[in-house]
Amino acid sequence: MIGFLAENDDFYVNLSLNTQLELPSARDTVLHYFEQMRKAYPELTNFFTRENGDLVLEGDKEQDSYRWVSLESKRVCSGQVNPENLEDAYRQHEHVLDMAPHLLSLSTLDCEALDVMYGFDLTYSGNHDEVVAEALGLGSAFENVLEPPNGHRILNFEPSITLALDESFQLQCRLSIETRTNPFQIRTGDFPEEQLSVYFAVRKYWGGGTESFLESFLKQRQVGEELLMNRVIPRVVRPLAQAIASR
Repeated sequence: MIGFLAENDDFYVNLSLNTQLELPSARDTVLHYFEQMRKAYPELTNFFTRENGDLVLEGDKEQDSYRWVSLESKRVCSGQVNPENLEDAYRQHEHVLDMAPHLLSLSTLDCEALDVMYGFDLTYSGNHDEVVAEALGLGSAFENVLEPPNGHRILNFEPSITLALDESFQLQCRLSIETRTNPFQIRTGDFPEEQLSVYFAVRKYWGGGTESFLESFLKQRQVGEELLMNRVIPRVVRPLAQAIASR
């Protein structure tokens, strides 16, 4: 199991291929794609349609680790929750990128963007926004605003930043935090156990490039993994986990 999983409740690696045109929806095409995914990963057994029409094939969510794939109107998605190692999740995504072009009639001309996303969920029964501010800091300007004697309470604090990773701005990364505390819970002090999430995504925008989907994915995962290990985990995920554990 990946070493840093001990610092959070769930870790996942997702892939999203976003298209300009709507994806094929013919019954035979869709079923053939999912059958090929199930053939590669027999644990993918649960097939269903969401209310919005998205099609999903997933494993047993009662297990600690499971896989899933989905087709949306303009997006092909793949994910693994709590993989044994990053390579295990990467192999699934590579299989999707290898199959999707010919099974779903995709080309780089039709691609809007390719996302590789690493997610962390940390369960906490308390004010999520407050613990984020405590762990990561507000910044001097905001801290001055909230100085006593005003006695202000933090109701929402979800920092997010997007960085360009090349001169063309086609390769970008985004770090964001999603809290799930509302004003009613803060006012009453009744906090259910909810998951505070950290998302780190590396996105490649298409446009004039000659790379294949797989070539871009290999580059994105290399960049993403380096930033994840050297920046995101030690400076964001670990401080949040420590702040929650100390309460």
